[in-house]
Amino acid sequence: MVQRLQKILSEYGLASRREAERIMEAGRVTVNGFVARVGESADPEQDVILLDGKPLQKKPEKRYLMLNKPRGYVTSMHDEKGRKDVSLLVADCGVRLYPVGRLDMDSEGLLLFTNDGELANRLMHPAAEANKTYLVTVTGYYEGAEERLAQSMVIDGYRIRPAKVKNIMHHGEEAQLQITIHEGRNRQIRKMCETVGIRVKKLQRVEENGVKLGNLPLGQWRWLTEEEIKILQEFHK
Repeated sequence: MVQRLQKILSEYGLASRREAERIMEAGRVTVNGFVARVGESADPEQDVILLDGKPLQKKPEKRYLMLNKPRGYVTSMHDEKGRKDVSLLVADCGVRLYPVGRLDMDSEGLLLFTNDGELANRLMHPAAEANKTYLVTVTGYYEGAEERLAQSMVIDGYRIRPAKVKNIMHHGEEAQLQITIHEGRNRQIRKMCETVGIRVKKLQRVEENGVKLGNLPLGQWRWLTEEEIKILQEFHK
């Protein structure tokens, strides 16, 4: 079946679609002896597709895991600036997987990984409106901050959907809030808090699309259960 080359590389577990574009831009992919360009298509059953001069191997079994990401790691499989990246934390899983979405370097918690490119792109698509829930420790808390955070607001020129915000506890100007958002834009919760005049001290993602972090230790990973995989596969079909 003819498909975009980015999708083929993703389905064969060789790269995320975004990384596949960079690989192609570097001239590392050929189809029938010709250097492939971003946007071109091919049929992996009929065409000779080479990456760095080597043919594509058999499609790998689709695998899914969750990581409890610590602070101090960037969500990348290789960081050009030499910073610690999340690939170091899942290197012993035995399969080449890619993170689904991002958690900024100062945040921790649930980060999904897979080599299922179709599912990853469905979960990350802007129209998916995936629910992501965070436990957020803030300072500068004041009465009514939850109501302001829950309102629709403009972040970086984009109007986000209203969030769900629950006050777990507060003591003076420090509080722990549970915040569920739908878009997951870059540093969205931090910017939301800044907008209403409070500051994030700690941010931990605890649930994504119905899959929960639970008691997984910080810095550790585990394979998803069949039930969790089914929840993700049913998402936004």
